Amino acid sequence: MPSVTPTAADRLRPHLDQALGGEPPLRVRLWDGSELGSGDGPLVVVRRRRALRRLVWQPGELGLAEAYVAGEIDVEGDVGEALRTVWAAIRQQKLRPARLSAADRARALAAAVRIGAIGPRPAPPGAPARLSGRLHSKDRDRAAIHHHYDLSNDFYALLLDETMAYSCGWWTSDAPDYTSADAQRDKLDLICTRLGLGPEARLLDIGCGWGSLTLHAAERYGARVTAVTLAAEQAAYVRQEVKARGLSDLVDVECRDYRDIRGGGYDAVAAIEMGEHVGDAEYPAFAAALHDRLRPGGRVMVQQMSRGRNAPGGGAFIETYIAADMHMRPLGETVGLLEQAGLEVRSVTAMREHYVRTILAWHRTLEDRWAEFVALVGEETARVWRLYLIGSALSFGENRMGVDQILACRPPAPEDAA
Repeated sequence: MPSVTPTAADRLRPHLDQALGGEPPLRVRLWDGSELGSGDGPLVVVRRRRALRRLVWQPGELGLAEAYVAGEIDVEGDVGEALRTVWAAIRQQKLRPARLSAADRARALAAAVRIGAIGPRPAPPGAPARLSGRLHSKDRDRAAIHHHYDLSNDFYALLLDETMAYSCGWWTSDAPDYTSADAQRDKLDLICTRLGLGPEARLLDIGCGWGSLTLHAAERYGARVTAVTLAAEQAAYVRQEVKARGLSDLVDVECRDYRDIRGGGYDAVAAIEMGEHVGDAEYPAFAAALHDRLRPGGRVMVQQMSRGRNAPGGGAFIETYIAADMHMRPLGETVGLLEQAGLEVRSVTAMREHYVRTILAWHRTLEDRWAEFVALVGEETARVWRLYLIGSALSFGENRMGVDQILACRPPAPEDAA
C-alpha cells in the first residue's frame, strides 16, 4: 500500500493546536490546499509559506499583520468578522497559548523545517516607521508626525470628506442624506460653541491637521486663529485654503512643535486628537502649556482617545505602521493631569460610538475607491490602511478604546472671580 505524503496541515496541526491552546476558531487554507481549524465564517487563506516564516521571526499581531500587508495571507469574506472571531476566542479563553517546553519547541522547529518555513527574516512590507533618537525629542516627534500625516495630501483628500477632518465626528442624525461631512461640521460647531468663540476671539489650534477647525472657526465664527502643526504637508494645505477663502487677516499658520509656541493670552485653545502623540512622561508639560497659553478665564478643548485600564493601546501594528510613539491612557488619568496643571475641568463628553461611525465611513470610502488608493500609494499601503481602519472600528466598538471631549478652563484671577 503506497504511503500518503502528509499535507502542510497534517504537519502543522498538532504544533499549532498546542501553541494556541486549542483549535483555530477560523478555517485556514494553506498553500497546498489543505485546511486547519473550523467554523463557517470567513476563510483565512495562507497563500505562501513565507507567511509562516514571518511568524517564526515575529510571532503575534505584528507578524500576522505584515503577512496580510504583503499579500501572503488573505481573507475570503469579511476581514472585520475574522478579527472579531479571533478576539472573541481569546476573550472567552477558548484559545490559551501554552508554555512550550524545549522538546515541544524542537518538534515544532522540525515541522517548520519540513514545510519550508525556516529561512532568512523576510523584509517588512509597506513603509513601517523608522525612528531614531530619544523618545519624544523634537526631532523624533517630527519624524513620527511626518510618517503618518505627510503620506500625501492627495491620499487624505481621497479618504476623508470635504471638511478634511481626520478625527471623530459628532453624528446627530440617522437620516439617509446625513453624511460624514455633516457629522464633522456638527462636531466643529460643538467645539466652537463650547469654547465660546465669536468675532475677534483668539483661538490657538494645536495640531490643526488640514485646518478643519481653524477654517470653520474663522469662517463661521469670525475667530482669529493661530494654527500649529508639525506636518509640512498639512501646513501647506491650510495656507492654501486660507488664501483661497480670503481668511489671511484671520488665520496664521505655523509649522512648529507645540513646545516652541510663544506668547499667550488666548481666549481658547484646542487640541483635537493631538494629545495622543505627546507621550506619557511629557504630558504634564503639555497640560501646563495648554494652561499657560490661555488668558485667565479662557477655555481649552481636548478631544483625545483613551484606552481601558486593562486594555492595550494602539498595539504593535498601529505603532509600527501608522502612529509611532502614540500613547493613550484611561480617561480619568488624562483628566487628573489637566487638573494638576491648574485647569478646571468643566465637562467630559464621551464620543466612542461616534468614532465607530466615523471610521466605518472612511473604510467604506477606502473600499469603494480601492483602485484609486492602490494607484496612488500602492497595494501594500492600501492594505495597511484597510487593516488599520477595520481594527480601529472594532476597538472602539468593543469598548477597548474610547474618545472624549474634555472642556476645561483656566480659572480667573481671584480679583476677577469675586
